Amino acid sequence: MSGPTISPRTRRYLSADALFALLRQRFETVQDPRKQSHLTFTLPDVLASGLAMFSLKDPSLLAYGERQDAPSLKNVFRIKSIPSDTQFREILDPIEVDALNEAFADVFAELQRGGVLEQFRFLGDGYLVAIDGTGYFSSSNVRCENCLEKKSKDGTTRYAHQAVVAAMIHPKLSVVIPLAVEPIVKQDGETKNDCERNATKRLLKRIKKQHPMLKLTITEDGLSSNAPHIADCKEHGYHFILGAKPGDHAHLFEQVVDADDQSRLHVIRTAKIDKKGSRSEPQWAKQIPLNKSNPDLLVNYVGQSELTADGDIKSMFSWVTDLGVTAETVLEIARGGRCRWRVENETFNTLKNQGYHFEHNYGHGKRNLSTVLLILMMLAFLVDQVQQACCPLFQAVLAKLKSRRNLWHRLRSAIESFVFQSYQAILEAILTDRCRYRTLPP
Repeated sequence: MSGPTISPRTRRYLSADALFALLRQRFETVQDPRKQSHLTFTLPDVLASGLAMFSLKDPSLLAYGERQDAPSLKNVFRIKSIPSDTQFREILDPIEVDALNEAFADVFAELQRGGVLEQFRFLGDGYLVAIDGTGYFSSSNVRCENCLEKKSKDGTTRYAHQAVVAAMIHPKLSVVIPLAVEPIVKQDGETKNDCERNATKRLLKRIKKQHPMLKLTITEDGLSSNAPHIADCKEHGYHFILGAKPGDHAHLFEQVVDADDQSRLHVIRTAKIDKKGSRSEPQWAKQIPLNKSNPDLLVNYVGQSELTADGDIKSMFSWVTDLGVTAETVLEIARGGRCRWRVENETFNTLKNQGYHFEHNYGHGKRNLSTVLLILMMLAFLVDQVQQACCPLFQAVLAKLKSRRNLWHRLRSAIESFVFQSYQAILEAILTDRCRYRTLPP
């Protein structure tokens, strides 16, 4: 039975097989806290097992364990032996996460090498990075020494793990490139603002250390448009596009009104943007004080109104930035600010709703297990994103099966039913229907 033609132009070092090997090398550098000289399950094998579980989108450790003897699983992910679910949790719980976080930089270096980042260029020679926080564990019963605690009005306590995630984005691309994950820890503060800001401060420092020459523009929501955070961005030489809402920045918007009265608020009336005659209307004003407490901190204001054909405002978006705003750049800055949602939609929502089981509790542990599992899931997601951006074979299979969930199901079925030596061989078999209609040779 003939199948679709497979494109030969996949970059070898950006293939899933090459990236799995690259991540395996990083796993070899993670310190194993166990002291035994002879171990049944090595730490690199256990970490690779976690990566395999999230790459195949198994809904639980038990489901993953049912195929632990599958030859294809061990071949593709270079695993010699796979532990039981209990051993898996016990081995990963005490390891430190910093070395794992370096794995994102390893993959990023390959993307640079392959010229993939050229399509992510934003306003010249820089890149746009969205940062946002998310929760990945919550319970009223299960807890560990690193859990955040929040008491509700009825006196009950919720225990949780949260993190801030940085991802490279672009207004014209649906693919996102995760750069780093920073867990929020107990010492970060008592409020959501303090917790996220302190964790984000560490995240920015981590990104700067890993990519010292990278020119970045940081985009975040309105919680981040404050003087301390802007100072953190400037310390590392990063530009910013930060959300700003009238309810949270009353003084700023008073200054915008004053700028309008003084003819310093510039407005572009664009052509209609849809068949109903709606249109977009960007506006900007330069060098406005961020707030009363910091009168010397001057920012550029950018707003964008969505208007009906009758001129009524449907929606309004606004940001503060240190980028140079002109008639030529204002629309691109607004697009950059608006595409911040990609870190929520293309990252967190994809992980929650497209087969990654982001909100499933694979294990909590007593120390770092939840965070280790989050990073392994994000690394599996990063490999998938690279394949979606760079691998014609992956793109063809995804187009054939029409959804990620269908692709993950076929991957698991192929791993269980046939012997493969590589991830590429599995994709080729799925694309040509060989693993559905006849037995493959070993």
